[in-house]
Formats: sequence, C-alpha cells, structure tokens
Amino acid sequence: MAVSFELNAEPRNDTGKGASRRLRRGGKVPAILYGGSQEPQALSLHHNQVLRNLEHEAFYSHILTVNIGGTDTRAVLRDLQRHPSKPVILHVDLLRVSATETLRMHVPLHFLGEDIAPGVKLGGGN
Repeated sequence: MAVSFELNAEPRNDTGKGASRRLRRGGKVPAILYGGSQEPQALSLHHNQVLRNLEHEAFYSHILTVNIGGTDTRAVLRDLQRHPSKPVILHVDLLRVSATETLRMHVPLHFLGEDIAPGVKLGGGN
C-alpha cells in the first residue's frame, strides 16, 4: 500500500515573532524549507492540513511533496514544534531531499504476528 503525503505551501516574505503570530491567528503555520543546493525558503502551511497529516505515523518518515506556487519539491519532516498544552502546531522544519545525497532517518518498525509466533510463546521471546 503506497502512501503519499502532499502539503500545499505559500511562500512568505515577512519573518519574525509578530509575523508568525499573525500567521497562526489566520490558521496557518510558519515553516522553513532548507537543504539541498538551494537557499532556505520561508513558507506558510495550512494548520488543519498539517494536523490531519500528523495523525498518520507514516507522515514522520515518508518523503513529502510540497507544492509551492505550482512547483513540487520533495522533502522530509525534520522538526516540529507543538504548543505545550493545546493541540496546535507552532512551527515546521522541512528538509529537501536530493536523489544524489544520502539521508539518515529513524523509521519505526512494526512486527506482525509477534504475539502468535511459536518462538515467543514457547521460549519466552529469547
């Protein structure tokens, strides 16, 4: 089952604390896209779209497609800042993915049928 995630982003010119607060009041999340051979780019993402995608565990380890003004960029989620008590995303860091460079990531593994495996049931899982 192939899962793909797509984020719609808008470039932003204003940076800083006040600009980020204005974005958050408008239902957007400030983000930064960096890496590769290009300069870092400040973006704004739709908060509800990001929150909906975060419900899937695969979102944290898959290559994402970021649509910026009609152009597609491939990136991975590098860092995420959340509000300490509310279900609000404060900031997102995205890392560009290049086909020529290696990338190290932590990928969660889920083992199927481990509760019914004969080695676990008879030997105690050792």
